Amino acid sequence: MTQSLAYIFQNQKLLVDEHLQLPRVERLARDLAVHQHDHVIARDLLEDEIVPDGYQLRPIRELIQVWSSTEFLQASRALQLLEWRRNHKFCSHCGHATEAHSTEYAMVCPACAYRQYPRVQPCIITIITKGDDEVLLAKSAQNKGNMYGLIAGFVEVGETLEEAVQREAFEEVGLKLKNIRYMSSQPWPFPSNLMIAFHAEYDSGEIELQLEEISEAQFFKFDQLPEIPFKGSIAHSMIMQIVGNNKL
Repeated sequence: MTQSLAYIFQNQKLLVDEHLQLPRVERLARDLAVHQHDHVIARDLLEDEIVPDGYQLRPIRELIQVWSSTEFLQASRALQLLEWRRNHKFCSHCGHATEAHSTEYAMVCPACAYRQYPRVQPCIITIITKGDDEVLLAKSAQNKGNMYGLIAGFVEVGETLEEAVQREAFEEVGLKLKNIRYMSSQPWPFPSNLMIAFHAEYDSGEIELQLEEISEAQFFKFDQLPEIPFKGSIAHSMIMQIVGNNKL
């Protein structure tokens, strides 16, 4: 029997060997195909199942720093598909137990025929610059360490991406922006987000923190940056692209 490359998760930890390689396993009925026409599967490791000899569970946040972007994106897809299936075991219309569609990524209600497809949550993340050599970095109120990141937040119903950029910046640090420009995007499986990156320039205002979200924020000189997000994250890529210092 052909074995499948397996993304086997327990919560947000992935089963890998000592070299951070994925196992190959025989496919089970409960497995999800990561893509419809290949031999790559996603599977939940149940709480009562034993971690196989020679393997370990590693947080996916650690793996992003050592894997290629292609490897991480496939792991991200696998994790998000498992999360979607786990959260849609029942119909949101009538409450009946759902069944997996045989050829589509859809959880189908046999009672009312309603289909629930995977969803992504759009989030904006913005790097804000001032002049030619300053960048705004902020520390999350939930962050107990010394890492500074970028302003980010969910897109609300009825607003454009650019409006979300302006709103989040004003809400979190009290600043108004100009020259908002798209940079890139990255799927982010915590839990199922699409991070949409923008570069914007400071326009006006004084920094005023939304304390339940941001504990510290200030403009830093490009050559005097604090600790920034880890390599592999879109925030790190954005900062590196703007600052242009590959030694960070």
